[in-house]
Amino acid sequence: MAKGLAKRIIPCLDVKDGQTVKGTNFVNLRRAGDPVELGKAYSEAGADELVFLDITASCEKRKTFTEMVTRVAEEINIPFTVGGGINDIADVERLLSAGADKISVNSAALRRPGLIDEIAGRFGSQVCVCAIDAKYEDGRWTCYLNGGRVPTDRELFSWAREAEQRGAGEILFTSMNHDGVKCGYANEALAELSDALGIPIIASGGAGLPEHFKDAFTLGKADAALAASVFHFGEISIAGLKRYLHDEGINVRLVN
Repeated sequence: MAKGLAKRIIPCLDVKDGQTVKGTNFVNLRRAGDPVELGKAYSEAGADELVFLDITASCEKRKTFTEMVTRVAEEINIPFTVGGGINDIADVERLLSAGADKISVNSAALRRPGLIDEIAGRFGSQVCVCAIDAKYEDGRWTCYLNGGRVPTDRELFSWAREAEQRGAGEILFTSMNHDGVKCGYANEALAELSDALGIPIIASGGAGLPEHFKDAFTLGKADAALAASVFHFGEISIAGLKRYLHDEGINVRLVN
């Protein structure tokens, strides 16, 4: 994997009931705005990609809100990843047709790992992002289902390796311990993932300051950093963050 590629900054829209929300440690959600308006604003602000996660689709056993995906896709001109409630190839086809560039699978892939093989075989690895929500407890990183509600017997690093072997093109790792706390990303785990795998690693969970992004790229060796509340609530601007990272010697695509 080419480590010289520009590092990516990715805002994440966690959507529930048609509204963007953000919580802390996956609970205590508060509203953050209209997903379509936010997506358009981030695209214009110089974000490298956009992630849209229907965070209750899996636990509510329903499909991702296709109409909303279409509306967001029409307003942006950057790569667009969509996840939530994706259980089979028909779901993938539906969302790609709606305007998604990549599909993020999490709970469904843990329940049926062959889904990754199917997506990669049909559409190519570049379409398949394996999202992993994991919590560090009792000396190991435990993977969780249904938006962090249900623990599994799967462990972060072994599952990430299996996902890569099955054809996942990227790993989106969210540390549940760090989510929304704004004290920095899980850099040791990120670095271990980066060293163990040959596909890009997206860091998620913990951004609070520009320095946290720098640390994710340097200490954590991440290829991309995803964040939500610091962008949604105007605490960090994408243009300012990229200028800071550039000045710190990190290769990013600067906003014109």
